[in-house]
Amino acid sequence: MDARVSELFCSGNGHGSGSQGAAANVKQGNGYGIASKKACGKNKKSKARFSRNFKPSNNTPYLPPEAEEGNIEYKLKLVNPTQYRFEHLATQMKWRLQEGRGEAVYQIGVEDNGMLVGLSEEDMRASLKTLHKLAEKVGADITVLREREVDYDSDVPRKIAEVLIRKVPDDQQFLDLRVAVLGNVDSGKSTLLGVLTQGELDNGRGRARLNLFRHLHEIQTGRTSSISFEILGFNSKGEVVNYSESRTAEEICESASKMITFIDLAGHHKYLKTTIFGLTSYCPDFAMLVVSANTGIAGTTREHLGLAMALKVPIFIVISKVDLCTRATVERTVRQLERVLKQPGCNKVPMVIASNDDAVTAAQQFAQSPNITPIFTLSSVSGESLDLLKVFFNIIPPLSNSKAQEELMQQLTEFQVDEIYTVPEVGTVVGGTLYSGICREGDHLVVGPTDSGQFHKLTIGSIQRNRSACRVLRAGQAATLALGNFDRSLLRKGMVMVSPEMDPTICWMFEAEIVLLFHAKTFHKGFQVTVHIGNVRQTATVEAVHGKEELRTGEKAVVLFKFIKHPEYLKVGAKVLFREGVTKGIGHVTKLQPIAQYLPSQSEDDEA
Repeated sequence: MDARVSELFCSGNGHGSGSQGAAANVKQGNGYGIASKKACGKNKKSKARFSRNFKPSNNTPYLPPEAEEGNIEYKLKLVNPTQYRFEHLATQMKWRLQEGRGEAVYQIGVEDNGMLVGLSEEDMRASLKTLHKLAEKVGADITVLREREVDYDSDVPRKIAEVLIRKVPDDQQFLDLRVAVLGNVDSGKSTLLGVLTQGELDNGRGRARLNLFRHLHEIQTGRTSSISFEILGFNSKGEVVNYSESRTAEEICESASKMITFIDLAGHHKYLKTTIFGLTSYCPDFAMLVVSANTGIAGTTREHLGLAMALKVPIFIVISKVDLCTRATVERTVRQLERVLKQPGCNKVPMVIASNDDAVTAAQQFAQSPNITPIFTLSSVSGESLDLLKVFFNIIPPLSNSKAQEELMQQLTEFQVDEIYTVPEVGTVVGGTLYSGICREGDHLVVGPTDSGQFHKLTIGSIQRNRSACRVLRAGQAATLALGNFDRSLLRKGMVMVSPEMDPTICWMFEAEIVLLFHAKTFHKGFQVTVHIGNVRQTATVEAVHGKEELRTGEKAVVLFKFIKHPEYLKVGAKVLFREGVTKGIGHVTKLQPIAQYLPSQSEDDEA
């Protein structure tokens, strides 16, 4: 991790409006991410496969060559396939859908080596008809994302098409992506989520955000102080499913085949610890940084951007409230963001989204290259450009493929406890994320560590995901689990529920390799900081700084930390984020000093 991320944390909130540094946005030839002919033209065989009336010219555009793995498939044409070929194509489509966890993108009119050959109108119609039949056979729907004419020196106009194939959900296995929503206070985060999930525009006075607030003081001040979750669904045809047509979350889950779960975080500096907890414990796939067009980069914007980058969460930017500003003000804010994104600590490539085509390109490239940063300019009051953001969410693919998901599911069960509630007639309920394995109703797990480092036995009652009942929970999914009459006082945030066969490493002390991002003076033995590691949040003391007496801003070292309140369950390699006042640092756990091995609790001995 580049120590220069510190520039984001410690630089002031200066607005800098200048027009210099407003370098051009990423230009995509034809709206597709096109590589140069020299880079992709290594495959000489393709020359023999050109159709007769196709004359290769010097300006032949290319896509990157097709990958064996992943959910993107290139097809030159699919005209009247034989029965044997049709079966083969259906099997191939199933594989691509499995790789994309229920989603695949087909590029029609493209050679396997990435050359955009194009098809005549008639061939394109026949190919799309075949694709439709294939999708029906495997239980999926198709949506044509875009069609594009390819400029060649040929007599007949030729087209290429990009098609999204999405499997109709079965057995509640909709694709679920988590998006953390960051940004300064009053930048319009909750309002934007209210508009996306309720399906109604805001009145300019905060009506849209009222349904998202959890506490009375949030409604009175208009400021989010807790973490709330909102859902936006897309069905297999790519249409939005939200509360405008569905009355309950259960209805949304039933009709959606892709779900975006928004984690609404607090913007105010006072609630920074809640925001960091949301970013570290809920493992978001992406982060959406909301910036107000009229104030630009102010307050905690830089800090939130730095946090997302430190935790390696891919980030995209939404500039809200464009209805309040002139075009020039919006452009100034865009230029200001471009400057920050291009500075050495970030090294991002900003890409301003102005059309449907840009949104499709951005969604695909964003998942492949972590450096691309799409920028949307929209209004929650007038609804300007909201559709582009919905197109982006509809197409954005998951970061992990099905293979990584299956590997996690085969490990022993580990559930991170992030929230604890008491629900009338249900009993104790815990909310959190299943980090690995599979969890079913009736499973027997152990929860801990307690203050003395012990674990207690418990049984899972019912499971709910996105406010609807669920029988099986798979790795990477967030849910709430009912624990019946289990004593709530034995639970706290930061605990884990694990399979009894697992031998969890519990420690008071751990070593971490850290980079000090910003510190007013020097960082030395005896210093106390609040440490965030996954869902663990606790004060720890610096017991030793190896090889150095003290640390200054930007320096690296291996540091020994000791928790002051209770031992925690940690893993080597986990990301560490610590803070104390203006002091901030990041790193990863390198070594654990476990306490005496796994101790059963007294209550278990009594049961035995």
